[in-house]
Amino acid sequence: MGTAPAVTASGANPTPALLVIDMQNTLVAMAHRASATVAAIAGLQARARAAGAPVVFAQQEDEELEPGTDGWRIVSGLAPAAGDTVVPKAAPDSFLGTELDAVLRARGVTEAVVTGFATEICVESTARRALSLGYDVVLVADGHTTSVRPAAPGRYAAPEASVAHHNEIYRNLRFPGRRVRVLPAAEVDFGHGSPSYGRGAPAGEDRRTQR
Repeated sequence: MGTAPAVTASGANPTPALLVIDMQNTLVAMAHRASATVAAIAGLQARARAAGAPVVFAQQEDEELEPGTDGWRIVSGLAPAAGDTVVPKAAPDSFLGTELDAVLRARGVTEAVVTGFATEICVESTARRALSLGYDVVLVADGHTTSVRPAAPGRYAAPEASVAHHNEIYRNLRFPGRRVRVLPAAEVDFGHGSPSYGRGAPAGEDRRTQR
């Protein structure tokens, strides 16, 4: 597979897509602030669809998330709608070995609005890869989460600390030629082609459905 040229990010007038990563039954069942995260993403889905912005799901498939099982399915509160795209994946990086980049390019997307599970693994890996491929990134501050931690000191950061840590990293991340934003879900407005930042400027096709 050849390497596609980098996306030309559009700066002040991005063309966004909402990316929902691994919000599947088995994973959401172990998530910190699961119901609040689902609600935040559901609100984003409604606004993206209303604005005609693509909604793209990355859906993990492996020995623990076997296709067709209940645990593998995307949670009912975020179920794909007609026009959304579902991209199966097998690695933390949602672009690796998948059609995600091709799907976004085909829709003229220049900015990934990133949500999902888990903050330090699939969300982080996918957001960094999006930047490397040339996309602008909005990390939705209350739209990503991680697993509830075992009570073993020194092994993991507490989930709320991990989410806050990654939000702060992305608030301060500088990536040449890219816009990197951290916004609460309530401040992401997809408008008619690109999301607003705060209260400002403006802002699909079925490739696969759940089995």
